[in-house]
Amino acid sequence: MDLLFSLTAVVVKFSGTTVINNLSFATGSGQHWALTGNSGSGKSVLLQVIAGNISISGGKAVYNFVDENGKPAIDFHPYIAFAGARHHFKNLSNTSNFYYQQRYNSSDSEDALTAEQYLQAIKPNTHSPVYWGFEKTIAALNLQHLRNKQVIKLSNGETKRLMIAAALLKNPTLLLLDNPLTGLDVATRNYFNTLLSEVSASGITLVMATSAHEIPEVINNVVVLQNGAIGKTLTKQEFEAAIALQPDKPNVDATALASLIQTNGQPHNYTKIVAMNNVVIRYGEKTILNHINWTINPGERWALLGPNGAGKSTLLSLINGDNPQAYANDIVLFDKKRGTGESIWDIKSKIGFVSPELYQYFPTDNSCLQVIESGFYDTLGLFRQSSPAKADLALNWMKALEIDKYARVLLKNIPASAQRLCLLARALIKNPALLIFDEPCQGLDDHQQLHFKTVVDTICSISKVTLIYVTHYQHEIPDSVDRVLRLDKGEVV
Repeated sequence: MDLLFSLTAVVVKFSGTTVINNLSFATGSGQHWALTGNSGSGKSVLLQVIAGNISISGGKAVYNFVDENGKPAIDFHPYIAFAGARHHFKNLSNTSNFYYQQRYNSSDSEDALTAEQYLQAIKPNTHSPVYWGFEKTIAALNLQHLRNKQVIKLSNGETKRLMIAAALLKNPTLLLLDNPLTGLDVATRNYFNTLLSEVSASGITLVMATSAHEIPEVINNVVVLQNGAIGKTLTKQEFEAAIALQPDKPNVDATALASLIQTNGQPHNYTKIVAMNNVVIRYGEKTILNHINWTINPGERWALLGPNGAGKSTLLSLINGDNPQAYANDIVLFDKKRGTGESIWDIKSKIGFVSPELYQYFPTDNSCLQVIESGFYDTLGLFRQSSPAKADLALNWMKALEIDKYARVLLKNIPASAQRLCLLARALIKNPALLIFDEPCQGLDDHQQLHFKTVVDTICSISKVTLIYVTHYQHEIPDSVDRVLRLDKGEVV
């Protein structure tokens, strides 16, 4: 077995805070590893260190890749492919990043590469035979029907598949995957086991950060990280998720939550929150939503379900005011028909919203408190003087979600799971009439998921808030949800 890399006593610091502490880890060819552990334990940072994307403050990293002539490789980067939690798509002119609403504005979204163009720009490595060719890879990731779709218009799960395809096309020796199953529907998650077995058989070694409950069959070793260090190293047979990572019973202060809700409660005296009549959304020849009828009354709690690409995000964009095609349809929001004079900001003021796309495009240079306070103004970041009263309320919401220790830290310098919880606090802070949670538990550990679910159920029990909840995991759906709308291929099923 050839040793591919070794880390010895590695230390990583961000802004003076140690996030990886005296960590040693190595893997040989054909040893496939899962990295698990609670939120903030260092899984994603460790992957970035192995990929060479983060410089280390101490210790040593040694790579032992061999080039096509059998000699030690001078540069290790071509031998490693990394599929992370965020994409880095650029527009066609490569001059700027995309913005959040761009996927719904047809003229702007034309400035994006198609999935095929994006993948064809990736050059395979020359150090080994090319097993993952273009056609094979897009078939393996079920991307054939998305070849001509702009990357900006892909759903969260479709984007995840595209990023994994891009990593495979490099035909790396070592493949690093950061929570590859988040955002994927049930069928794709089940298929992923088979795919990774083929990846292994093609000679690629895998190291992946993943939930303790979603360790693929191909994995043979598990590392449990704790506070930036290795807590345990186990064979997969030894590792039992339920024992290793038993979540604590959440302790939610219902009285404190009730006080937060009353501090800034909006009047919820609407007859209809949403009324859609025969809604059709098309982009060119493609129908995304086909004759959708959906009425949401005040205080109802809905689950919106369906596979990747079913049209869920587009449906939500009509409610959240992000999609200009709303004006061409018969849609009533908060008792007002779209196009009768209300602004996008009137609509957003009544909604608390979080989604994987919002997470993807949210600027990260504000402190966490500023990010949460920006929820009062529905802006992506705080662009005005902070109000002491609003900042105090933001801090209390952070306490309710157990992330108050990050209050003064920049969003970009905290774990991805804590970033997501900040955006959830941002959605909650103005106590809106409607909460839209699109895959809110992505990246959260067991305790955080259970705690957040309990917070949502508590809020629903003490307020009249209306809820739309999207997830691919049945166990994440709050107990307060009692209605379901299921989409498939743009139609209600």
